Amino acid sequence: MVRIRVLVVDDHRIFAESLAAALAAEPDVDVSAAGSGPAALRCLDRAAGEGRKFDVLLVDADLGGHAHAPGTRPAAVPVPDGSEDGLVDGISLVAGVRSGQPSVRTVVLAEKDDPRRAALALQAGASGWVAKDCSLSRLLTVIRGVLRDETHLPPALLTGVLRELTAARKHRTESELLVESLTPREREVLRCMVAGLGRKAVAERLFLSPHTVRTHMQNVLGKLGVHSTLAAVALARRAGVGPADLGPAGRIVPEESSSA
Repeated sequence: MVRIRVLVVDDHRIFAESLAAALAAEPDVDVSAAGSGPAALRCLDRAAGEGRKFDVLLVDADLGGHAHAPGTRPAAVPVPDGSEDGLVDGISLVAGVRSGQPSVRTVVLAEKDDPRRAALALQAGASGWVAKDCSLSRLLTVIRGVLRDETHLPPALLTGVLRELTAARKHRTESELLVESLTPREREVLRCMVAGLGRKAVAERLFLSPHTVRTHMQNVLGKLGVHSTLAAVALARRAGVGPADLGPAGRIVPEESSSA
């Protein structure tokens, strides 16, 4: 019999243990539980290192009590081994697992339907969004379904999630067009801004004068149609612009050759 390895991640211990016990009663399911994002990441890494990877991750949507602000994109949160510091929320955990162990299917367990957060979960790599109070048979159907590469959503959420995903694609396309209007050098400066570098740091790393960097930054804000660095960074992330990579000597590695 092929057994399904499931990891339940929920910071409400009673719920996590109860769900784990119910799933463990199934003859083809092996289940473990973790009470936080950091604990889940360690558990996944340990299992992978021992050659017994988990198949499905069941993640509390409200893990850590944090939700993403509208328009933000989830990102993996690095957590040092052995540390419980720094909460990792549910959607960030989904994104981290998708990046680090793409073969693991993730299903988000939620106390209420939320089209926006369900859409964010799918964008982060989740294969399903399920109500916490669903029946055990329904949850098992979802677990087995996602292993067949199915995506599971409550019917009542479908319209709202499609609307959110369509809006996200529209915003991304608009943001991409704005970023494409930048010169290669301005895109380098934008990547530095996404990396959190200030004007002086950008000047040092790109070997430009602070005055030149200031001009580039003003041009970036103007072309993107925003009035602050934070707004420019948010737009850049929607367009898929990542932070600048630092070379071994601390210099920015150019995205493409360009001149000031």
